[in-house]
Amino acid sequence: MSETVTDPNTPAPTTSPVRVAIVDDHESVRLGIQAACQNEGFEVVLTAAGVQDLVENLAGREVDVVVLDLSLGDGSTVTENVKRVQATGSAVLVHSIADRVASVREALAAGAAGVIPKSSATKTVMAAVATVARGDVLNNLEWASAIDADRDFAKAQLGRREREILHLYASGLPLKLAAQQLGIGYSTAREYLDRIRVKYVEVGRPAPTKVDLLRRAVEDGILPGLDADGGDGR
Repeated sequence: MSETVTDPNTPAPTTSPVRVAIVDDHESVRLGIQAACQNEGFEVVLTAAGVQDLVENLAGREVDVVVLDLSLGDGSTVTENVKRVQATGSAVLVHSIADRVASVREALAAGAAGVIPKSSATKTVMAAVATVARGDVLNNLEWASAIDADRDFAKAQLGRREREILHLYASGLPLKLAAQQLGIGYSTAREYLDRIRVKYVEVGRPAPTKVDLLRRAVEDGILPGLDADGGDGR
């Protein structure tokens, strides 16, 4: 049996520091997370007040984790921000206050790697950054419990045909083409769509537009997280 001998003069391999970017529209929050990251030995590549600033100023630099505030004051949406950050090749760790359950659910549906409450201790936030940077799953049990307990997010009880129509229509197909694909008439498909909207109203989650239906389909796992882009559904 051969034995591998390690040369004692060969330096041990070094581990690159975790590369972090921070997006929050409050300077004090950015500075606080930056200081904590630096104390932890992480490399803070960039801080920004919005995702647009982040994208414009990364200039090809690689980031392992972007700590992203859910509610930025620039009119951007949660799904849009998560998707744009992911497009840079970085994982997304959402940093949110605890009462924004709707936005948390949207962020997770869009593909965020995890959510950490802003009320968490700094040590907990840093541990979450390290977990996401390793590609491990962040335990979102606290958030899952909050979402499940929120009556606004009771799933609409959709039948099989209703789910199929919602899947095709919310994916971008005109209702006429969705009906043809399922082998049903346009008027029948319209009845299904109207019924779907009624059911979402009944659980306190109205979806009057096509974009709203897309969001509901993502939230309920009927579609994967997508960039919401569509008309009013009529």
